[in-house]
Amino acid sequence: MSKYQHIKEQAYIANMQLPKLNLVVFTFGNVSAADRDLGVFAIKPSGVPYEDLSPEKMVIVDFDGKTVDGNLRPSSDTKTHAVLYKQCAEIGGVCHTHSTYATAWAQSHRDIPIYGTTHADHNTVDIPCAPPMSDDMIKGDYEYQTGYQILNCLRERSLNYKDIEMILIGNHAPFTWGKNADKAVYNSAVLEAIAQMALLTEQVNPQVSRLKEALIKKHFERKHGPDSYYGQ
Repeated sequence: MSKYQHIKEQAYIANMQLPKLNLVVFTFGNVSAADRDLGVFAIKPSGVPYEDLSPEKMVIVDFDGKTVDGNLRPSSDTKTHAVLYKQCAEIGGVCHTHSTYATAWAQSHRDIPIYGTTHADHNTVDIPCAPPMSDDMIKGDYEYQTGYQILNCLRERSLNYKDIEMILIGNHAPFTWGKNADKAVYNSAVLEAIAQMALLTEQVNPQVSRLKEALIKKHFERKHGPDSYYGQ
């Protein structure tokens, strides 16, 4: 058995969740799963329909974006994943979709305001939208620069990738990450739900106020704080 089999299987299972969760159409999305001890990650091959995927078709890539195992070309977003893995030591999975509602906010160049407790269960801040990429970055290594588009936005806003595991890319779409590929997909599904709810909230009440800080603190800390009590 290949020494990469475990992350190939993890990446395959995670990728297959995207169409089940209605986060992708056709081949518009990808998930990767990393093994930090080996210094590599498994990622979906480029342009292959989900119904044709298998663990064996996952491509193994190092943290510099170079293919080390596999007969197919890796996702066109591979270098973005590689930048995140290389620069963020605790990320074990990355997910990129063009899910409808999150992408609509990204195309509108808007952060997703924190309006309700569903959002606060996962983040204490508005979900950031990174500014559209500059012309110089576009002319360079585009997918590589997308990774730095994410990192630069987090740095400029004094946000830690360990605290907020989701972001919108202006004019583009969402990226999420987590401790493993399953958590990255979970975060993509949560982001899409929050994006939809926020849009509907503004339609119901265009003057809606941001969630008050006491509720943000309460809902986040009951799941993630030192005295958390949500779940088993």
